[in-house]
Amino acid sequence: MDLHNVISVATLLLLLTTESRSQLDVCGRPALNTRIVGGQPAPEGSWPWQVSLHRFGFHFCGGSLINSQWVLTAAHCVKSANTNNLVVYLGRKSQEGSNPNEVSRTATQIINHPDYNVVTNDNDLSLVKLSSPVTFTSYILPVCLPAASSTFYSGTDTWVTGWGNIGSGVVLPSPQNLMEVEVPVVANRQCRCDYGVDTITDNMICAGLRTGGKDSCQGDSGSPLVSKQDSQWILAGVVSFGEGCALAKFPGVYTRVSRYQTWINSHITSNRPGFVTFSSEGTDSDLSVTCAGLPPPPTTLPPTTTSKPVVCGNAPRNSRLAGGGLVATAGVWPWMASLQKNGSHACGGTLVSVDAVLSDAKCFSSSPTASEWTVVLGRLKQNGANPFEVTLNVTNITLSNLTGSNVAVLHLGSLPSLSDYIQPICLDNGQTFGVGTSCWAAGWSSGRGGEERVLQEFQVSVVECGTSATDSICTGDFALEQGDSGGPLMCEQDGSWFQAAVLSAENNGTRSPEDVHQTGHVQELLVCGSRLLLVSGFRQKQQHQLHRPADHQRRRSLWLLLFLLPLPPPPPPPLAESPSLPLEKTSDCSSDVCLSSGRLFQRKLYCEGQKPPAVTSPRRRICRLASQRRGAGAS
Repeated sequence: MDLHNVISVATLLLLLTTESRSQLDVCGRPALNTRIVGGQPAPEGSWPWQVSLHRFGFHFCGGSLINSQWVLTAAHCVKSANTNNLVVYLGRKSQEGSNPNEVSRTATQIINHPDYNVVTNDNDLSLVKLSSPVTFTSYILPVCLPAASSTFYSGTDTWVTGWGNIGSGVVLPSPQNLMEVEVPVVANRQCRCDYGVDTITDNMICAGLRTGGKDSCQGDSGSPLVSKQDSQWILAGVVSFGEGCALAKFPGVYTRVSRYQTWINSHITSNRPGFVTFSSEGTDSDLSVTCAGLPPPPTTLPPTTTSKPVVCGNAPRNSRLAGGGLVATAGVWPWMASLQKNGSHACGGTLVSVDAVLSDAKCFSSSPTASEWTVVLGRLKQNGANPFEVTLNVTNITLSNLTGSNVAVLHLGSLPSLSDYIQPICLDNGQTFGVGTSCWAAGWSSGRGGEERVLQEFQVSVVECGTSATDSICTGDFALEQGDSGGPLMCEQDGSWFQAAVLSAENNGTRSPEDVHQTGHVQELLVCGSRLLLVSGFRQKQQHQLHRPADHQRRRSLWLLLFLLPLPPPPPPPLAESPSLPLEKTSDCSSDVCLSSGRLFQRKLYCEGQKPPAVTSPRRRICRLASQRRGAGAS
């Protein structure tokens, strides 16, 4: 039987909330993005939602992919709703050159907004259905859509892309590569003053330079105007109309997509697009704009937005899709921590809060003194330059002190500044990482990564754990050495990265495949009872400082092992004695026997026929990790 690595599950409780989920796991996250008139050619794959609409072999408008089978464009591009000879190209870079990454689909349905006005251009929006779904790649991905509550204040940075003219009457030169240009939002009060008070409606959004020179133009109609929030690109507008191209004090006018969430969802009832709330910071300067005929601004100003909460699991520089046994690059795993003892790397860890790092307790078996340890964040190389790293002192080390596998939490003496290279990871709060789920491990074990000891990454897949408790997680075989201990097993779900487990190397530093082959059995994990306790102050800090993105939240019903870690001071409250469970093995349990002298709280972990004792308080749940080899020593 093949070797399966079994990794002890170690998680902290996060809030569980409900939210419908659809395209948010992939939308707005181009793997190849580093970011028309006054623009420049776009690198291939930078804007993977951009589509080209063709009739009779010629490009006439752009559009945006919003899920695997629907495109959003301008109604004036397809106002006849006639699908004859309409072809949609996706993954295209050039209108004349080679496009090895493109696919094409015919259109089977066009839905124009019922209130589209051909005279005023109000509600200039249309949905185009593709003949069949497309497969997402690095070059073909949907864009996120702004939720109805989104705000795009004056000056918000946006990008517009397309194959349109590069000036009034100036056609895009051969080979007609996709162009991109960066323009700021011109909020609606100012835009009304520019175009006329009655020309710009609340269904429109404007963008451009006051001095002109950068804009969308003819042929860009229907193309996207996008803005980035965290690691996601959100479709702020759809190219609609303008006065000439790139004229001073005449910004481009776009259909404001956030006004159409209900309409879009009414027509796309399955596999719905991902809607994200875009939040502008500060106070909108547009409220102070006045001109003849413009009504006064509201007397009650909207409140100034506050700083955004820390969001876990976002890795803006991570584009991992496939592979294994690779050298990592800076920022791909921004939560990775190098735990240093007296200045030398000893173990890995993960930033799980702005002031806490999670690791393997075995790393501290011989030296649990906090003053001997430091934590390095933002590091790529153990031997070499690391321009983004910071070194932090450790003020306290909390060990779980269990009989079996253990975890440790290191409390930092100061808070790091979060960046693309330093971010916390989300902790598994009930996610299902089913068989076949692709996950990653990373570490700095000696003997790998060359002379500079560059961070190594390994892609593995979740596999069946046999008949062990379902709260175990098992993966395909990969080499695990002592320097990797404490690092994470990381799985991506709903657009965020979660730590599914803490890596723990064998005592001899490596696990020999030959040794396991001789036993012919798979190591499995049994989760039973012992004590771990959480002080409420730390729990509240976790809940307020770490947030999954609001659009990435979903309630799960899966029971998972919950680690509740103590933080002295204050000391944990006393626990009442737990009823003991008899040493018992039944035919239903086979070798997967749950033995415990403490209280069990996860019903899935009971052998059939056993009844769990009552749990008096969520904070007094008790759990222990113990490992066995199937068919070897189970009794």
